[in-house]
Amino acid sequence: FGNMADHYMESYAWFTKIASTMVPKPDDVDASIWCTTSHEYCLRPIPGTVVYVLDVPESQVIYFDEGKWDYVLNRIYIPENEEDRISYQNHLKEIGLNNSWDIFSPKYAGAFPDEVQRVRDSWKRIFTIDEWHIYNVCGNIWEIRKEWIHKIVHPGEEVSD
Repeated sequence: FGNMADHYMESYAWFTKIASTMVPKPDDVDASIWCTTSHEYCLRPIPGTVVYVLDVPESQVIYFDEGKWDYVLNRIYIPENEEDRISYQNHLKEIGLNNSWDIFSPKYAGAFPDEVQRVRDSWKRIFTIDEWHIYNVCGNIWEIRKEWIHKIVHPGEEVSD
């Protein structure tokens, strides 16, 4: 990730911290495994890789909205609804900012600690799924247990349930 490595690592560390409060993380695990919820949206295996088709107990899956995850990566406030989005945009203008990304920039480092916290608190909304479909819902797990493996797909084979 080059010069963005620290940025991404901080985002994934945040995700890991919050997700581990939802489904306990085993002590020997550093990060979650990102999964799709549908074979239709699954990346296909390429040479040197495989895809695991899993049957994971619901209690072991951390579901989140992948579209909202982009807000976390971009350091953007996640509104609760349209009214909240408009209200927050107006609030930013009142304090002299164009967007919530600015409060994380070196130019404003430390200048808006309450705003930084407000944005970070909003990120928990990635775990609220407003509309469930294969293109926005991801499921993360901490481990792959042998008994969860339904099928192993190799390059050239069809990924299906």
